[in-house]
Order: sequence, then structure tokens, then C-alpha cells
Amino acid sequence: MFLFRLGIILFLIGLPRVHAAGGAAAGGSGRQASADELEMVGTALERTAQDLRRWAFTESRVIRDEKGKVKTDVVVRYDPSKPYPEQWVPLSVNGRPPTESDRNKYRRQGEKAQKRDESGENPNRKSLGESIDLRTAFVAVETAEALVFEVPLKKDGNERFPPEKFQVLVRIGRESRQLENIAVKLRSSFRSKLIVKVKSGEGTLEFATVNPKYPPTLISINGDASASIFFVSVGGVLELKRTDFKHVKPFDERFDVQIGTLKAIDF
Repeated sequence: MFLFRLGIILFLIGLPRVHAAGGAAAGGSGRQASADELEMVGTALERTAQDLRRWAFTESRVIRDEKGKVKTDVVVRYDPSKPYPEQWVPLSVNGRPPTESDRNKYRRQGEKAQKRDESGENPNRKSLGESIDLRTAFVAVETAEALVFEVPLKKDGNERFPPEKFQVLVRIGRESRQLENIAVKLRSSFRSKLIVKVKSGEGTLEFATVNPKYPPTLISINGDASASIFFVSVGGVLELKRTDFKHVKPFDERFDVQIGTLKAIDF
């Protein structure tokens, strides 16, 4: 589902390096990005993406339905320095202490992540990062404090993020030259796998410097989506926040497990 992808657009984005000049904005809006600006956005995304997997944190996830009723309220601790089955530990589930079933669920989640990392991602499933084309990014908005780039999506082999349906905006601080925000918006409805019609949706990912020694990291995700399955309307709102950060050495690095270079930001 689009909403759940939204809840994960930051965990796995592989970003290509940028060396060419940017394209002009579609429809004449915005302006062409300079070579220095393209290098700035590419470097900022790459540095954050490479470092995301080195943070332990406490994560709060709240999902509400279309009427605002809380469907899921979970607090978990994530620590990538521990063995995979121990990396995700639930602290509370819908306002109550986690049960053994809850703990087992997150252990299985870690075991699945281990199989995925050791065998490699599905080559037929492209991440958001693999779908964007930074070489043709353009400056959509500029202020004294920041530049907002619109990053076009590739057409070839891109079934998850049709370029005519999605808009990707990336905000970079002028002075810091670091990533501040990524926004993904659905331009118009589309049908996914015939039975699901995605009608609306958007997600905002906020980044901040937790420790000046390291690049900014993800601190929150807010998103909403609306869809219909066999003409039945479904949807909801995601609120995700991360706190209590600690920079660690990922467990898999002890065994030279290679993760895709920049697969760290994805819905």
C-alpha cells in the first residue's frame, strides 16, 4: 500500500552521483540548476543516505484511519549494532507493554532483514532513489536560507513511481549544504496492480543534525494516503518520530555484508 511505502521512503534510496547540468523546469516554472547546485544536492543526499544505517534510535509510529481514529500506536527501539533478530525491540504496543507475540514479530522482522541484506534486494523492485534522475533536477523554489529542487523520475522500468504521477522535492540548506527535507506528492490518481486505485497521497521527511560530527539524519515522517480496493475506500495518516539517537557500527559490517551503496531512503 502507498501509505506503508510512505512509512518506510526513507529507509532505502540508492542515489546516482550527479556530474551533468540540470534540466529546465517543466512548463517553464523554476530554473535550471547550476553544476555546483547539482553537486550540492547530490552530495547532500549521498552523505545522509550512507550514514542513515549507522543510527540507533527510539521510534514512535502512529497510524490513523481516514476519520482520525488511531489504528496503531507503537514505540520501538532500533539498534543496528546488535544481531539482526535483536535490532527491533518493541517498548509499547497500543498503550500496553509488548507481549511475547509482539517481541517475536519484531524478531522475525529482523530475521527477514538479514536474509534481504545477505541475498540482496529484489533486482526487479527499484527503490525511489534508483527511480530519480538527479542529472535533470531543477531549482523549483529558492530563498535566502534554502534551495528546493524538483527531482524528475525516470520513465524506463519505473512501475512503482510513474513520473507523470509523482513529484519529488528536496530541500537543501544554502549555508550548511546539507539535506533538510524530502517531500513526495501524488500529482494524480493511478491504478496499481489493477485492483488498487491510489487516489491521493503525500509524505514529508524531516532531517536534522543530531551530532555535528555526522550528516543530518531522519527525525520524522508525516504522510497520508487515500485509495480504493475493489471500489472500497481505504486510507489513513502516518506520524513517525525518532528520538534518543546513538551513532553505532552496524552489526553486518563485522562480516563484510555489502548493502547497496545508497539504498537508504525509500517509501
